Amino acid sequence: MQEITHKQLLEAGVHFGHLKKKWNPKMLPYIFMEKKGIHIIDLYKTHTKLEESAAALKSIARSGKKILFVATKKQAKEVVKACAQRANMPFVTERWLGGMLTNFATIRKSIKKLQSIEKMLGEGSESITKKERLVLSREKEKLEKVLGGIAQLNRIPAAIFIVDISHEHIALAESSKLNVTTFGIVDTNSDPTQVDFAIPANDDASKSVAIITEYITEAIIEGLQDRKNDKDSMEASKYGDDDEEEDRGSRVRIDDEDDNKKRSSDGNSGPRKRSGTGGGAAGSSRSRKPAGGPGAGGAGGGRKR
Repeated sequence: MQEITHKQLLEAGVHFGHLKKKWNPKMLPYIFMEKKGIHIIDLYKTHTKLEESAAALKSIARSGKKILFVATKKQAKEVVKACAQRANMPFVTERWLGGMLTNFATIRKSIKKLQSIEKMLGEGSESITKKERLVLSREKEKLEKVLGGIAQLNRIPAAIFIVDISHEHIALAESSKLNVTTFGIVDTNSDPTQVDFAIPANDDASKSVAIITEYITEAIIEGLQDRKNDKDSMEASKYGDDDEEEDRGSRVRIDDEDDNKKRSSDGNSGPRKRSGTGGGAAGSSRSRKPAGGPGAGGAGGGRKR
Protein backbone atom coordinates (compact mmCIF):
# COMPACT_ATOMS: atom_id res chain seq x y z
CA MET A 1 0.00 0.00 0.00
CA GLN A 2 1.43 3.35 -1.06
CA GLU A 3 2.15 5.82 1.72
CA ILE A 4 0.12 9.02 1.74
CA THR A 5 1.93 12.29 2.50
CA HIS A 6 0.87 15.51 4.18
CA LYS A 7 1.56 17.35 0.94
CA GLN A 8 -0.97 15.21 -0.93
CA LEU A 9 -3.56 15.86 1.76
CA LEU A 10 -2.83 19.59 1.59
CA GLU A 11 -3.15 19.70 -2.21
CA ALA A 12 -6.47 17.86 -2.04
CA GLY A 13 -7.90 20.45 0.36
CA VAL A 14 -8.40 18.00 3.20
CA HIS A 15 -7.55 20.70 5.76
CA PHE A 16 -10.47 23.04 4.97
CA GLY A 17 -13.24 22.92 7.56
CA HIS A 18 -16.55 24.74 7.97
CA LEU A 19 -17.22 28.25 9.18
CA LYS A 20 -16.45 28.95 12.81
CA LYS A 21 -20.11 29.55 13.66
CA LYS A 22 -21.01 26.04 12.41
CA TRP A 23 -18.37 24.14 14.31
CA ASN A 24 -18.90 21.36 16.83
CA PRO A 25 -16.91 21.93 20.05
CA LYS A 26 -16.02 18.21 20.19
CA MET A 27 -13.87 18.73 17.09
CA LEU A 28 -11.55 21.06 19.00
CA PRO A 29 -8.69 18.49 19.34
CA TYR A 30 -8.55 18.19 15.54
CA ILE A 31 -8.63 21.90 14.67
CA PHE A 32 -5.26 23.53 13.99
CA MET A 33 -6.28 27.16 13.69
CA GLU A 34 -8.87 29.60 12.41
CA LYS A 35 -8.33 31.65 9.29
CA LYS A 36 -10.78 34.21 7.91
CA GLY A 37 -13.62 32.69 9.89
CA ILE A 38 -12.90 29.14 8.66
CA HIS A 39 -11.47 26.38 10.79
CA ILE A 40 -8.33 24.62 9.54
CA ILE A 41 -8.03 20.91 10.32
CA ASP A 42 -4.74 19.58 11.68
CA LEU A 43 -3.39 17.33 8.92
CA TYR A 44 -1.07 15.51 11.31
CA LYS A 45 -4.12 14.35 13.25
CA THR A 46 -5.84 13.48 9.97
CA HIS A 47 -2.86 11.39 8.83
CA THR A 48 -2.70 9.52 12.14
CA LYS A 49 -6.43 8.74 12.18
CA LEU A 50 -6.35 7.73 8.53
CA GLU A 51 -3.56 5.23 9.20
CA GLU A 52 -5.47 3.76 12.16
CA SER A 53 -8.67 3.42 10.12
CA ALA A 54 -6.83 1.83 7.19
CA ALA A 55 -5.18 -0.74 9.46
CA ALA A 56 -8.52 -1.63 11.08
CA LEU A 57 -10.30 -1.97 7.73
CA LYS A 58 -7.47 -4.09 6.37
CA SER A 59 -7.84 -6.44 9.32
CA ILE A 60 -11.61 -6.70 8.79
CA ALA A 61 -11.17 -7.39 5.07
CA ARG A 62 -8.54 -10.03 5.82
CA SER A 63 -11.01 -11.84 8.07
CA GLY A 64 -13.40 -12.14 5.10
CA LYS A 65 -16.12 -9.83 6.38
CA LYS A 66 -18.00 -7.23 4.36
CA ILE A 67 -17.57 -3.44 4.63
CA LEU A 68 -20.45 -1.21 3.53
CA PHE A 69 -19.64 2.09 1.81
CA VAL A 70 -22.20 4.87 2.30
CA ALA A 71 -22.15 8.25 0.53
CA THR A 72 -25.28 9.86 -0.91
CA LYS A 73 -23.82 13.35 -1.37
CA LYS A 74 -23.57 14.44 -4.97
CA GLN A 75 -19.84 15.22 -4.86
CA ALA A 76 -18.98 11.90 -3.21
CA LYS A 77 -21.31 9.23 -4.64
CA GLU A 78 -19.43 8.50 -7.87
CA VAL A 79 -16.04 8.28 -6.17
CA VAL A 80 -17.32 6.01 -3.41
CA LYS A 81 -19.20 3.80 -5.86
CA ALA A 82 -16.11 3.30 -8.02
CA CYS A 83 -13.94 2.47 -4.99
CA ALA A 84 -16.50 0.03 -3.57
CA GLN A 85 -16.80 -1.78 -6.88
CA ARG A 86 -13.02 -2.00 -7.17
CA ALA A 87 -12.83 -3.63 -3.74
CA ASN A 88 -15.92 -5.79 -4.45
CA MET A 89 -17.74 -4.38 -1.44
CA PRO A 90 -21.42 -3.34 -1.03
CA PHE A 91 -22.32 0.33 -1.28
CA VAL A 92 -25.21 2.78 -0.94
CA THR A 93 -24.89 5.93 -3.04
CA GLU A 94 -28.46 6.88 -3.97
CA ARG A 95 -30.66 6.86 -0.89
CA TRP A 96 -30.46 5.23 2.48
CA LEU A 97 -33.69 3.34 3.05
CA GLY A 98 -34.91 3.48 6.64
CA GLY A 99 -34.31 0.11 8.25
CA MET A 100 -31.73 -1.01 5.73
CA LEU A 101 -29.80 -2.62 8.58
CA THR A 102 -32.27 -2.83 11.46
CA ASN A 103 -34.96 -4.33 9.18
CA PHE A 104 -32.59 -6.28 6.97
CA ALA A 105 -35.01 -9.19 6.47
CA THR A 106 -37.45 -6.95 4.60
CA ILE A 107 -34.63 -5.49 2.53
CA ARG A 108 -33.58 -9.00 1.57
CA LYS A 109 -37.09 -9.67 0.28
CA SER A 110 -36.81 -6.64 -1.98
CA ILE A 111 -33.43 -7.86 -3.20
CA LYS A 112 -34.89 -11.29 -4.00
CA LYS A 113 -37.69 -9.58 -5.89
CA LEU A 114 -35.09 -7.69 -7.94
CA GLN A 115 -33.27 -10.93 -8.69
CA SER A 116 -36.50 -12.68 -9.76
CA ILE A 117 -37.34 -9.79 -12.12
CA GLU A 118 -33.87 -10.02 -13.66
CA LYS A 119 -34.38 -13.75 -14.14
CA MET A 120 -37.78 -13.23 -15.77
CA LEU A 121 -36.41 -10.64 -18.16
CA GLY A 122 -33.38 -12.75 -18.96
CA GLU A 123 -34.83 -16.24 -19.42
CA GLY A 124 -38.56 -15.88 -20.01
CA SER A 125 -38.57 -12.67 -22.04
CA GLU A 126 -40.27 -14.46 -24.95
CA SER A 127 -43.21 -15.64 -22.86
CA ILE A 128 -44.20 -12.19 -21.55
CA THR A 129 -45.91 -9.43 -23.48
CA LYS A 130 -44.38 -6.13 -24.44
CA LYS A 131 -46.35 -4.24 -21.79
CA GLU A 132 -45.36 -6.67 -19.05
CA ARG A 133 -41.74 -6.38 -20.09
CA LEU A 134 -41.96 -2.60 -19.90
CA VAL A 135 -43.50 -2.70 -16.41
CA LEU A 136 -40.89 -5.17 -15.19
CA SER A 137 -38.07 -3.11 -16.66
CA ARG A 138 -39.25 0.04 -14.90
CA GLU A 139 -39.58 -1.79 -11.60
CA LYS A 140 -36.15 -3.30 -12.06
CA GLU A 141 -34.57 0.11 -12.67
CA LYS A 142 -36.27 1.51 -9.58
CA LEU A 143 -35.09 -1.32 -7.34
CA GLU A 144 -31.63 -1.47 -8.86
CA LYS A 145 -31.08 2.22 -8.29
CA VAL A 146 -31.62 1.87 -4.55
CA LEU A 147 -30.62 -1.75 -3.87
CA GLY A 148 -28.19 -2.54 -6.67
CA GLY A 149 -25.15 -1.85 -4.49
CA ILE A 150 -26.22 -4.29 -1.77
CA ALA A 151 -27.62 -7.03 -4.01
CA GLN A 152 -24.82 -9.42 -2.99
CA LEU A 153 -25.03 -8.55 0.71
CA ASN A 154 -26.40 -11.66 2.44
CA ARG A 155 -25.94 -10.53 6.04
CA ILE A 156 -25.36 -7.41 8.07
CA PRO A 157 -21.87 -6.04 7.31
CA ALA A 158 -19.10 -6.09 9.89
CA ALA A 159 -18.19 -2.44 9.30
CA ILE A 160 -19.54 0.66 7.58
CA PHE A 161 -17.59 3.52 6.03
CA ILE A 162 -19.54 6.80 5.91
CA VAL A 163 -18.79 10.06 4.15
CA ASP A 164 -20.24 12.95 6.21
CA ILE A 165 -21.74 11.40 9.32
CA SER A 166 -24.06 14.39 9.81
CA HIS A 167 -25.66 13.85 6.40
CA GLU A 168 -25.88 10.06 6.88
CA HIS A 169 -27.18 10.21 10.45
CA ILE A 170 -29.79 7.48 9.84
CA ALA A 171 -27.17 5.03 8.63
CA LEU A 172 -24.98 5.93 11.59
CA ALA A 173 -27.83 5.44 14.08
CA GLU A 174 -28.73 2.00 12.67
CA SER A 175 -25.10 0.91 12.69
CA SER A 176 -24.63 2.01 16.29
CA LYS A 177 -27.80 0.18 17.32
CA LEU A 178 -26.52 -3.07 15.81
CA ASN A 179 -22.96 -2.58 17.15
CA VAL A 180 -21.50 -2.41 13.65
CA THR A 181 -18.01 -0.92 13.59
CA THR A 182 -18.26 2.58 12.11
CA PHE A 183 -15.69 4.55 10.13
CA GLY A 184 -16.41 8.08 8.96
CA ILE A 185 -15.01 11.23 7.40
CA VAL A 186 -15.77 13.86 10.02
CA ASP A 187 -15.81 17.60 9.27
CA THR A 188 -15.65 20.41 11.82
CA ASN A 189 -19.45 20.55 12.05
CA SER A 190 -19.81 16.91 13.18
CA ASP A 191 -19.39 14.97 16.40
CA PRO A 192 -16.37 12.63 16.13
CA THR A 193 -17.43 10.63 19.19
CA GLN A 194 -20.37 9.12 17.30
CA VAL A 195 -18.11 6.87 15.21
CA ASP A 196 -15.58 4.27 16.30
CA PHE A 197 -12.91 5.54 13.88
CA ALA A 198 -13.18 9.22 12.99
CA ILE A 199 -11.11 10.69 10.14
CA PRO A 200 -11.07 14.51 10.51
CA ALA A 201 -11.19 15.89 6.98
CA ASN A 202 -13.12 18.00 4.51
CA ASP A 203 -16.19 15.98 3.50
CA ASP A 204 -17.53 18.48 0.95
CA ALA A 205 -14.72 18.59 -1.62
CA SER A 206 -14.64 15.71 -4.09
CA LYS A 207 -10.81 15.67 -4.14
CA SER A 208 -10.66 15.34 -0.37
CA VAL A 209 -13.21 12.51 -0.35
CA ALA A 210 -11.43 10.81 -3.24
CA ILE A 211 -7.94 10.76 -1.72
CA ILE A 212 -9.21 9.38 1.61
CA THR A 213 -11.59 6.82 0.09
CA GLU A 214 -8.98 5.57 -2.36
CA TYR A 215 -6.45 5.12 0.42
CA ILE A 216 -9.02 3.22 2.46
CA THR A 217 -9.85 1.08 -0.58
CA GLU A 218 -6.20 0.20 -1.14
CA ALA A 219 -5.98 -1.01 2.44
CA ILE A 220 -9.08 -3.18 1.97
CA ILE A 221 -7.75 -4.65 -1.28
CA GLU A 222 -4.46 -5.44 0.41
CA GLY A 223 -6.33 -7.19 3.22
CA LEU A 224 -8.26 -9.28 0.68
CA GLN A 225 -5.01 -10.19 -1.08
CA ASP A 226 -3.46 -11.27 2.21
CA ARG A 227 -6.50 -13.47 2.85
CA LYS A 228 -6.09 -15.07 -0.57
CA ASN A 229 -2.38 -15.67 0.04
CA ASP A 230 -3.15 -17.27 3.40
CA LYS A 231 -5.65 -19.62 1.77
CA ASP A 232 -3.17 -20.56 -0.97
CA SER A 233 -0.42 -21.29 1.53
CA MET A 234 -2.79 -23.41 3.64
CA GLU A 235 -3.85 -25.42 0.60
CA ALA A 236 -0.24 -25.87 -0.47
CA SER A 237 0.76 -27.08 2.99
CA LYS A 238 -2.26 -29.40 3.06
CA TYR A 239 -1.32 -30.97 -0.27
CA GLY A 240 2.27 -31.24 0.90
CA ASP A 241 1.18 -33.07 4.05
CA ASP A 242 -1.01 -35.41 2.00
CA ASP A 243 1.89 -36.22 -0.35
CA GLU A 244 4.22 -36.79 2.58
CA GLU A 245 1.68 -39.07 4.25
CA GLU A 246 1.22 -40.99 1.01
CA ASP A 247 4.99 -41.44 0.65
CA ARG A 248 5.21 -42.56 4.26
CA GLY A 249 2.40 -45.06 3.66
CA SER A 250 4.09 -46.43 0.56
CA ARG A 251 7.35 -46.83 2.46
CA VAL A 252 5.53 -48.66 5.25
CA ARG A 253 3.91 -51.01 2.72
CA ILE A 254 7.28 -51.75 1.12
CA ASP A 255 8.82 -52.46 4.53
CA ASP A 256 5.91 -54.75 5.41
CA GLU A 257 6.31 -56.66 2.14
CA ASP A 258 10.04 -57.09 2.80
CA ASP A 259 9.33 -58.35 6.31
CA ASN A 260 6.75 -60.81 5.01
CA LYS A 261 9.17 -62.11 2.40
CA LYS A 262 11.86 -62.50 5.03
CA ARG A 263 9.51 -64.33 7.39
CA SER A 264 8.33 -66.66 4.62
CA SER A 265 11.90 -67.51 3.62
CA ASP A 266 12.85 -68.17 7.26
CA GLY A 267 9.75 -70.31 7.78
CA ASN A 268 10.49 -72.48 4.72
CA SER A 269 14.09 -73.21 5.76
CA GLY A 270 13.43 -73.70 9.50
CA PRO A 271 10.83 -76.46 9.42
CA ARG A 272 13.03 -78.60 7.12
CA LYS A 273 15.86 -78.65 9.67
CA ARG A 274 13.57 -79.35 12.61
CA SER A 275 11.66 -82.12 10.84
CA GLY A 276 14.89 -83.94 9.97
CA THR A 277 16.37 -84.08 13.44
CA GLY A 278 13.24 -84.29 15.53
CA GLY A 279 11.68 -86.90 13.29
CA GLY A 280 14.63 -89.29 13.65
CA ALA A 281 14.72 -88.97 17.39
CA ALA A 282 11.04 -89.56 17.67
CA GLY A 283 11.21 -92.57 15.35
CA SER A 284 14.05 -94.19 17.24
CA SER A 285 12.31 -93.80 20.58
CA ARG A 286 9.10 -95.25 19.25
CA SER A 287 10.92 -98.23 17.79
CA ARG A 288 12.79 -98.97 21.02
CA LYS A 289 9.86 -98.75 23.42
CA PRO A 290 7.60 -101.41 21.87
CA ALA A 291 10.50 -103.80 21.40
CA GLY A 292 11.99 -103.36 24.81
CA GLY A 293 8.68 -103.29 26.70
CA PRO A 294 7.20 -106.63 25.80
CA GLY A 295 10.55 -108.47 25.75
CA ALA A 296 11.45 -107.19 29.11
CA GLY A 297 8.04 -107.92 30.46
CA GLY A 298 8.10 -111.43 29.08
CA ALA A 299 11.54 -112.12 30.44
CA GLY A 300 10.62 -110.79 33.84
CA GLY A 301 7.48 -112.87 33.89
CA GLY A 302 9.42 -116.05 33.05
CA ARG A 303 11.87 -115.52 35.83
CA LYS A 304 9.11 -115.09 38.43
CA ARG A 305 7.40 -118.22 37.35
